[in-house]
Amino acid sequence: MATPSARLDGLADSYERTRPRYPVELFSHAVSLLPADARPTVVDAGAGTGIALEALLPLLPAGADVHAVDVSGEMVELGRVKFPEVSWTKGNAEQHLATFSGVDLVTAAQSYQWMDRPAFRAAAAGALRPGGICLVIQNNRDLRAGGLAGDYEDLVAELSPFHSHGFRPIDVEGELASTFDEVTHGEQAWLQPLTIDEFVTMSSSSAQAQRAIAAVGSLFLHRVRALAARHEKDGHVHVPYITEAFYGKAHA
Repeated sequence: MATPSARLDGLADSYERTRPRYPVELFSHAVSLLPADARPTVVDAGAGTGIALEALLPLLPAGADVHAVDVSGEMVELGRVKFPEVSWTKGNAEQHLATFSGVDLVTAAQSYQWMDRPAFRAAAAGALRPGGICLVIQNNRDLRAGGLAGDYEDLVAELSPFHSHGFRPIDVEGELASTFDEVTHGEQAWLQPLTIDEFVTMSSSSAQAQRAIAAVGSLFLHRVRALAARHEKDGHVHVPYITEAFYGKAHA
């Protein structure tokens, strides 16, 4: 299955500027599970432009061996400029993981739901050392907050083919538990402030929005802009997110 990165070639700059980041605390927990005295090997699977690495890299000890893989050449090139110390590869994450062994941490940030998930879990388990960690982390708009998040979800459901309010109904914890010894879960609520232009740009860089644009053309982005204008305050909208992190421990 192609990831959003493959379908969003031409939008890498927009993706980089406006896509939500991740709470650093959820990465801190993953790093705390690694051996304190290790020079860890890390693989970021479906890395995009390296948004997860922004939070992760400062937490790793000097000398960490960090690899990133994504199917989009544009994403990889932008990520290579951001983080030249990381070894970047354009390719399929599941297949690339199969070339590793003895890895301490595998991360999949906002990419797990787009992968061949059984193949990813098997490849991650095979790549990790005993006791290594597979981290799946994902941002979801907090629909419980209503307001902007609820109105935007309604708009996407109306205009994007095959989208519904049940998007991403994946039992990540249960799926990881089928492969890993222990799975723990953490989450954090937060707000992303964006200008109206940034919100429209962020929307256009999503796979759901690209399907809506293909279906109804510029009408979708006009509706997104009008929606953001209704919720704007002091020059910004504030998008509520829930970030969930799942930590699977490889068999010892």
